[in-house]
Amino acid sequence: MSEGYIPVPGGSIWYYDVGEGAGTPLLCLHGGPGSTHHYLEPLEALADRRRVIFYDQLGSGESDRPDNPGLWVIDRFVEELAQVRSALGLDRVHLFGSSWGGILAQQYALDRKAELESLILCGSPASMPRWIADCEELLRHQPVEVVKVIRDHEASGFTACPEYQAAILAFYREHFCRMDPWPTCLERTFADFGHEVYGTMNGPSEFSVTGSLRTWDVMDRLNEITTPTLLIAGRHDECRPEHLAEMHRRLPRSQVAIIEDASHLCFAEQPAEFIALVNAFLDQSDGDASSRSAD
Repeated sequence: MSEGYIPVPGGSIWYYDVGEGAGTPLLCLHGGPGSTHHYLEPLEALADRRRVIFYDQLGSGESDRPDNPGLWVIDRFVEELAQVRSALGLDRVHLFGSSWGGILAQQYALDRKAELESLILCGSPASMPRWIADCEELLRHQPVEVVKVIRDHEASGFTACPEYQAAILAFYREHFCRMDPWPTCLERTFADFGHEVYGTMNGPSEFSVTGSLRTWDVMDRLNEITTPTLLIAGRHDECRPEHLAEMHRRLPRSQVAIIEDASHLCFAEQPAEFIALVNAFLDQSDGDASSRSAD
């Protein structure tokens, strides 16, 4: 393993990479915004065939945490990604995005017309308004008294209250991570979470999106992304399989994989199936690239 720091707009970010295989490197983008690399540690299993690179985005984890809300905008995170890629010399790279990380990956591909070997979007929407509507539907399946606690606290602005946090946990255990207990890597993520970033861009919870991302929507632009793309999620994911199906219809070179008995953290819940699917996709992408080079 190697690690270090990279200067980006607003401060420095911490990164590390593992693996020395011959395959094209994989750069991993964590969720949140404001999460950390820790919960993505199951992806280290991919490092037997290629370098796998992780970094904590500015404002969370081991990276700098400047007190400047003006930094928490998607365009700055796109530039941060571009600078990380440049600093690490990743001319050829596969890009993996989990949840918000996939939003960032899509925006990067669209804004920078970036050349990528492939794109993997894991539990990542193309439309936050649709994500919000889907989460509203999922929330309606929770007990009436739980939903009332959630809505009353949100209406009063008391989302830091322990009662609110307890009420949202049932939703998280069904649609975010179904493991019991939650894995240590996820617990470490919550311990190092960048709450200012999450609150500014997302809001108080996964299903209550009140921040700047609430109107983000690139569904109508997906046809511009011609990179081979794998859309992957759990059957019980907050990012509903129907949402991924709509993305698949619009992405010209995409395929979809839905993992049963899994939710938003399908790579932690069903690691063997997930790693096999991703390895097959990455190997195919590397093989296709080699064939084009030979031609």
